[in-house]
Amino acid sequence: MSEHATISVEQLKSRLDAGERIHLIDVREEEEVAQGMISGAIHLPLGQVPQQLNAIPKEEEVVFICRSGYRSDQACQYLSSLGYKGVTNMIGGMLAWSQLP
Repeated sequence: MSEHATISVEQLKSRLDAGERIHLIDVREEEEVAQGMISGAIHLPLGQVPQQLNAIPKEEEVVFICRSGYRSDQACQYLSSLGYKGVTNMIGGMLAWSQLP
């Protein structure tokens, strides 16, 4: 299993609130993102990741987001295995994000 970074929803929110520009990729399906996305995130369904590698920065931090953290973890494992350096999984996904105050 590939090693990659993780970030909590609280850590991500505080960094975004501080004005930090972070690459965010939401790997949920179309009907899921229709219910809302984190501002600034790019929608790239998990199944399209292998065809869209050129759209994903290889050396920079990229936070992957899904509903619960499982599919984003899969994306991180896959990209880590291809040598991507900054892949980061948002723990708990949008379910956790929606619980933020």
